[in-house]
Amino acid sequence: MLIPGVYAPQDDTELLAEVLRQEALPPGARVLDVCTGSGALALEAARRGAEVTAVDVSRRAVWTARLNAWLSRLPVRTRRGNLFTPVLGRTYDVILTNPPYVPAPEAGRGPRGRSRAWDAGSDGRLLLDRICRDAPALLRPGGLLLIVHSALSGPDRTLELLRASGLKATVVRRRWIALGPVLRSREEWLRRRGLLAPADDREELVVIRAERPC
Repeated sequence: MLIPGVYAPQDDTELLAEVLRQEALPPGARVLDVCTGSGALALEAARRGAEVTAVDVSRRAVWTARLNAWLSRLPVRTRRGNLFTPVLGRTYDVILTNPPYVPAPEAGRGPRGRSRAWDAGSDGRLLLDRICRDAPALLRPGGLLLIVHSALSGPDRTLELLRASGLKATVVRRRWIALGPVLRSREEWLRRRGLLAPADDREELVVIRAERPC
């Protein structure tokens, strides 16, 4: 079920779900899904028996995730708020996130409306840097952070920030996909900035796995 204006699960969601399925979750694992959108990743974790909390800044996304959990008969707590604000003081075995990460021409204000689901500033890191900064403190010893984003948005920077916070971070999955409608709509701007080569007609997705030492 998808309420209009909510990000529909796509290749990035499925790629992160594939990585999650390969992780051995402890019994009753506490999982946090940040930027949950439709709740697809939260439901994937709940099917594994995890205790799941899903967070999104969009009211429509929270309603959608809540409705999808009810339709699936899966226990998922949903919270509306800006990234980790609704869960401060709590810790988790796994944090999942498929945040907005698409580089966007800046027009003097942040993303608005539907574009909040994908636009992330001129370098695509509007939320990624905050996640890398704040997520490690919410991980239990041995806990995992799994992030999916585009190679256009600086995966080396993500690795650098996570490692600087004491996590063991690496790229565990890559996948090339055709340019979607959003990237095609700003293809010329991306090429001018050097983010897309002249002959590029595909985008690379990466999943980064970061573990807090025990």
